[in-house]
Amino acid sequence: MRKIYQCAFMLCTILRISAQEVVWQKDIKSSTQDFLSQVTTTIDQQYLITGSSIQSDKLQQGSKKNNGYDFHLIKLDQQGEEVWEKYFSGQNHDYLSATVTTQDGGFLLAGTSYSSKGLDKKDNSKGGSDIWLIRINEFGDELWQKTLATSSDEEARAVIQTTDLGFFVAGNVQNAAKGYGSKDVLITLLDKDGKELSQLILGGKGLDEVEKMIPTKDGGALLGIYSRSSEVRDSGSGVRNPESRSSSENTATRTLTSVTSKQSSNYGEGDYWIVKLDKNGKIEWEKNYGGKGDDHMRTLALTSTGYIIGGESRSERSGNKTVGIQEGTDLWLISLNERGDEQWQKSYNFKNHDVLMGMSVIHSADDKSSKGILLGGYTQAEGRIEKDDETFWMLYLDQNGNEQWRKHVAGESRQREERLSDLKLNRDGSIILAGTSAKELGKENWKIVKLGDKQVNQLIEKQDIKIYPNPVSDYAYVEIGFDFKEADILLYDMSGRQLQSLKTKNNVTKINTQNLVQGAYLVTIKTDNNKTANAKLIKK
Repeated sequence: MRKIYQCAFMLCTILRISAQEVVWQKDIKSSTQDFLSQVTTTIDQQYLITGSSIQSDKLQQGSKKNNGYDFHLIKLDQQGEEVWEKYFSGQNHDYLSATVTTQDGGFLLAGTSYSSKGLDKKDNSKGGSDIWLIRINEFGDELWQKTLATSSDEEARAVIQTTDLGFFVAGNVQNAAKGYGSKDVLITLLDKDGKELSQLILGGKGLDEVEKMIPTKDGGALLGIYSRSSEVRDSGSGVRNPESRSSSENTATRTLTSVTSKQSSNYGEGDYWIVKLDKNGKIEWEKNYGGKGDDHMRTLALTSTGYIIGGESRSERSGNKTVGIQEGTDLWLISLNERGDEQWQKSYNFKNHDVLMGMSVIHSADDKSSKGILLGGYTQAEGRIEKDDETFWMLYLDQNGNEQWRKHVAGESRQREERLSDLKLNRDGSIILAGTSAKELGKENWKIVKLGDKQVNQLIEKQDIKIYPNPVSDYAYVEIGFDFKEADILLYDMSGRQLQSLKTKNNVTKINTQNLVQGAYLVTIKTDNNKTANAKLIKK
């Protein structure tokens, strides 16, 4: 059984020293090679750490024994203490790739399964690997699960929730019968209950792998794809003409699958391929960016006016890449407007093989402007070995991509290998870094660090009290924007009668409004340092 330890933490910065507070660090110990995929921030500012692990105490179900990797989830509260730990297991290897917080406070898990029916998996396998979806509530209890599969091999890579509470699931499919290359992109649209509404297979002549997907303001999705393929020109008119077909003989339950070929050209060995989908999963536009070398797209972020595309580049100035490389592999960022038109591009270098793993954009309070961009990743030695190789780093840019500062993050528990998997910027300006740390290969611990950074904190516009959603039907979240150790949250009706009172140590606290009648109420905050704040809550 893994145990969570708390340890002291030290920071080493470059360029200049700035004030940082280590809020907490958690080391989740393991004796096997564990894969950490993501840290997901919940509505009430807790954290779900997800990945894949081999359990030390093997599951038993009759004479059947699970010997493979399982979906592994650990939920931490705002103070970094464990709330619960869960595993979801098939009888073979199952790798959890992506997680999204749902609007009801739960989660949808998306992973790649090599298991057939058995243990926690309820559906049979249809190929070598399938996409396995599990929806859970905030306590980790399963609500439903779904297997997306054909006779080909599928793998899950990303999942988002749509504005109508359904989901986009993005993955890859190998050698699909109706595909275009050795690996194509597979996009599935589902409703909130997991019913498949449509599928899209997207690809060119070669290999295309989706790396990231984010929701867009209009209810659609933006896909970031690492493309090693050429465009496919349709015969005849030369205009994209998706072929549609039913994936089931049962007309009552069939899913409409469309197949669309890549229309943009590659510039080099590997390019960034960006595809914008509308809310129905139809392609609105696509763009290709790259030089003559290998450029590997990694992550995406939403800005006030468009998108930031980030990854690594080995290309000199060539193709439509207008910045060169300094040494090894550089970070390469491109800013696009909402139509996909380039605004600027920049490159950054840590002198070796630089790997970008996470990106967050700091927005203004009214969301009409973006203040800056926070990047996170790690550097691997390529040639000479630097002292900060295999160490988490952060890079902060202004809204135009100009570097403001960079910092390496190394703790007392610094091991031989430390690789950042994900970075999240919280609404209060604190930063969550999640990755793996190992003394030797094959024995990776999960390392979770929460940092408070005064430079970032000064950029965050805070309200003394914020309530969301507002108006509310069931549960509301009360967010306190100033520092405190303990606070009272009081709820009054408009006559001044107190209806609820609860104590909290959290910046975000969930309150139940189900028993309130329709109308207006007053929420009052009183803290231990004599600060108060009030806000109106509307029950619909």
